[in-house]
Amino acid sequence: MIGGFSPDEYIADPGLAEVGDRRIQYSERSMPLLTALARRFSVERPFDGMAVAACLHVTPETAVLVRLLRAAGARVTLAASNPLSTQDDIAAALAATDGVAVFARAGVDRRTYYEHIALALGADGAQGPDLVIDDGGDLVSTLLAPGGTTPPVTPPHGGTARPPIPPGARPPKFPLGGCEGTTTGVLRLRRMAAEGALAFPMIAASDTPAKRLVDNTHGTGQSVIDGLLRASGVLLAGKTVVVAGFGTCGVGIAECARGLGARVLITEVDPVRALDAVLRGFGVLTLADAAPLGEVFITATGSAEVITGEHMAAMRDGAILANAGHFDVEIDVRGLHDLAVAVHPDVRPHTDAFELPDGRRLLLLAEGRVVNLVAADGHPPEVMDLAFGIEALALAWLAGNAEKLAPDVHPVPPDIDAEAARLVLAALGAEIDSLTAAQRAYLASWRLGS
Repeated sequence: MIGGFSPDEYIADPGLAEVGDRRIQYSERSMPLLTALARRFSVERPFDGMAVAACLHVTPETAVLVRLLRAAGARVTLAASNPLSTQDDIAAALAATDGVAVFARAGVDRRTYYEHIALALGADGAQGPDLVIDDGGDLVSTLLAPGGTTPPVTPPHGGTARPPIPPGARPPKFPLGGCEGTTTGVLRLRRMAAEGALAFPMIAASDTPAKRLVDNTHGTGQSVIDGLLRASGVLLAGKTVVVAGFGTCGVGIAECARGLGARVLITEVDPVRALDAVLRGFGVLTLADAAPLGEVFITATGSAEVITGEHMAAMRDGAILANAGHFDVEIDVRGLHDLAVAVHPDVRPHTDAFELPDGRRLLLLAEGRVVNLVAADGHPPEVMDLAFGIEALALAWLAGNAEKLAPDVHPVPPDIDAEAARLVLAALGAEIDSLTAAQRAYLASWRLGS
């Protein structure tokens, strides 16, 4: 219990805790980095006596991170970063953990989603969290939102509604700092910093070379295609797949789709990324030109209004629309509703069919939300092991160094990224060479030539 909140006050079903705990243990077996860090941090206690507020996808892998934070001495409050990705059995298992308060239920509406974030920020008492972990920027933006009143929230199982947080009372103090784990969230943080709104240092955990390689490219590539196939049931071999965006996530999606036999087309606004796609053998064209050609469309840009009503009006019958971006703004879902004369929900789990006036049907997956977490299980545990390991190490470093940092977006120290990669390599049984003294001298000098 934290701040007077009972363990099962804001979750769907406390009876699911045992099932959730089994699933957490299953994932933990594939997360050697977090397991090793939990042992280490249980001795070092880098977060001893600190409150950590987190806004993350409520999955088994997140639960392993939360339990690591507890082992390191933190009290943890957790809200979901996407209501459709919340796994209620995992929320129940975490809520049963001493020192953890969970505000997450699958399928809540937008209002309740933000109420849960506000509760996670205020659950530990008047002082608020010492550190934050965000996934998309909604927790930090809620924390920094000027004025306003958080409305009262009634627990789903009955009881007295919590009183609203009055204007000006949130936050009484800002956190020491925090970590952001997504590209979308880092972009939001940088806009906050540019406007002078970011009041404490945040670490861009999504921007390290190891994280981009393992999480963005390999993790997103596999899990997005997994979500697409679970929701649609289609054979990708021979299909024309259009991937909007060829950043580190789009590269992984495109390569995975091509590996399954799809013909892949890329749309981009960045000429360097477009050139990369061409040199990898992908076709590159505008989205307007791709619209009548594609059979599957996947957005991975981090931007808004990527696929518009005009594009959808040109698509062929049966075209599938999926989003891999963090927020549900890349596909114009409202425009799709405006085009349709009828909507047939759940023609398959997480697949809605939109019937157009001429009889064509377009299939929208996961309501336009992030498909790998809504229609599938998100990244495999091995991927999140590295990503969360980097965040845990960065947060521990931040706990001892935040007062030296300006309120801005800061990179993960390179030695933390290298340490996480080394620990994962060791767990995988891989070994690497070390530079010799002569090699280090050569690389450090400009005097030695051919």
